[in-house]
Amino acid sequence: MNKILDGKKLANELNLELKDKIELLVDNNKIRPKLATILVGDDPGSKVYVNIKHKTCAEVGISSVMIHLPADISKQELLDKIDSLNNDNSIHGILLQLPLPHELGKYTSEFIETINPYKDVDGFHPINRGKLFDYNEELVACTPKGIIRLLEHYNVELKGKNAVIVNRSILVGKPLIFMLLKRNATVTVCHTSTIDIESHIRRADVLIVAVGQPKYITKEKIKEGAIIIDVGTNRIDGKLCGDVDFEDVLDKCSKITPSPGGVGPMTINSLLQNTLIAYANQKSTK
Repeated sequence: MNKILDGKKLANELNLELKDKIELLVDNNKIRPKLATILVGDDPGSKVYVNIKHKTCAEVGISSVMIHLPADISKQELLDKIDSLNNDNSIHGILLQLPLPHELGKYTSEFIETINPYKDVDGFHPINRGKLFDYNEELVACTPKGIIRLLEHYNVELKGKNAVIVNRSILVGKPLIFMLLKRNATVTVCHTSTIDIESHIRRADVLIVAVGQPKYITKEKIKEGAIIIDVGTNRIDGKLCGDVDFEDVLDKCSKITPSPGGVGPMTINSLLQNTLIAYANQKSTK
């Protein structure tokens, strides 16, 4: 259906383009881009995500290494590991898989700040977040980057549209504010303290939702012709579903991402794009 924003299809196309670009760069420079991921503990979801990232890296020709650390590693040991990767010239991108377990989670910001901003392929470092404040989207958070690329590919006009984000995290909501403003949308951010949240959702021309509640968005909550970006990934009876009741809203919305198969593959592609950007930037400074 032409209303489906097919992130899986687009990501596959972009990955093929990326593979060709990487092979050309490697032929010229003799050095392959390399991503290091740090996985602390044994959270099943995190392990799945990291494995997908490494599998996709291999498909496009990016070298990757996973540093798997025990959940009881000390704060200083993790800081030292990040620092060693910062100083390893063979590593072009560093990804710290979140969330961190136990007490380490309290120091997430400090760990992120320790990562060399030139190697920050997640786009979470304060320097890269600050650049986004000035609309510099070079190394920006992967999920928002993928969302914008998906909207642009399907020629979704954002200028003047009411864009409502139901999320305020550094992974999704906060970066999207500036990316949507850059494209002249009128932006509303909703969260757990928003009064009468459904009134905001109902007036959204573009609705981006990441709340972690299965099928939270139904047709009664949206306006006719709304464009819906479903960032949620939930599991019901062993099956994956999003934060949007896809079948329920399908006839009422004008465009929608499936979940799975929408935002997720675009997030992975954006990680690969960021790794290549980080590689190119580091090559140019040497």
